[in-house]
Amino acid sequence: MTDTDMTGGSALGIFERWLSLWVALAMAAGLIIGSMSPGLVESIAGAEIASINLVVAVLIWAMVFPMMVNVDFGAVAGVARQPRGLLITLAVNWLIKPFTMAFLAVLFFDYVFAPWIAPEDAQQYIAGLILLGAAPCTAMVFVWSQLTRGDATYTLVQVSVNDLIMVVAFAPIVALLLGVTEIAVPWQTLVLATVLYVVLPLAAGLITRRMLGSQQAIEAFSARIKPLSMIGLIATVAILFGLQGEVILNRPVIILMIAVPILIQSYGIFAIAYGAAWVMRVPHKIAAPCAMIGTSNFFELAVAVAISLFGLNSGAALATVVGVLVEVPVMLSLVAFANRTRNRFPTETA
Repeated sequence: MTDTDMTGGSALGIFERWLSLWVALAMAAGLIIGSMSPGLVESIAGAEIASINLVVAVLIWAMVFPMMVNVDFGAVAGVARQPRGLLITLAVNWLIKPFTMAFLAVLFFDYVFAPWIAPEDAQQYIAGLILLGAAPCTAMVFVWSQLTRGDATYTLVQVSVNDLIMVVAFAPIVALLLGVTEIAVPWQTLVLATVLYVVLPLAAGLITRRMLGSQQAIEAFSARIKPLSMIGLIATVAILFGLQGEVILNRPVIILMIAVPILIQSYGIFAIAYGAAWVMRVPHKIAAPCAMIGTSNFFELAVAVAISLFGLNSGAALATVVGVLVEVPVMLSLVAFANRTRNRFPTETA
């Protein structure tokens, strides 16, 4: 997700501060374009090779690459000074979050909402929610860390270790959960998407960091390319909603239905991680970011894989995009809660 400078300047840039608004405008633009020029959107949808849409692949890289440049795997060694925060992050992200999201998705779309949704549509929404649940946040957490006065270096450690695990764990967990919910898993596409949208951007980010050399040069480069993330996100959302226009206009209530399990999951995961940090007496500057990582989602990856597996105009892709719309208001409310409860946590590392 779009990164921001952790060391100074505005806590939230204009894009991050009004992300929900920009996403909503992109949705509206997509609906208008889809209605007025359906041929244009369909031609974009048809630009595929091996189930990977070329246009969207470029846009996803535009979103992902700027944040990968900010991931420093050399910081992983810093975990030794406070392992409890990292243990909470990893346990929540990989042992709890994917499975609770799958449970909530099945609960709502196979049972609670079943009278109003066709079974084949329900399976698509379940798949999209599973992809969201299996993709914990990678870079927007730097923003939440800064807003809660978190330890920036330790946040980087958490994100870096999380990314290393994501490279090897994302595809198997998604395949397992999609299989459990009886959705056919195209393994080749899933692995290809993971390599394309996680492994290769990480490698490109690492190479770029080494070429730039100094931290000052890295930060300057990141500031220059950060607008690419905005362009990629807005364009991708517009394309998705252009293809989904008919469904959305005819059944807007489906957006609210998809949002329900996402909201429950977000607040529930935060409560688990933040509560565990409080019980384990983790300092607030580590506890707040470690709870935010699991609560927030790596929606770029979820959107990309949903498109690769099920198509641009699929219900799965729609579900991942709804996650984008819901996330920022939820995370800002949790930032406010974390700041109000700061005095309940230790202030120094034990």
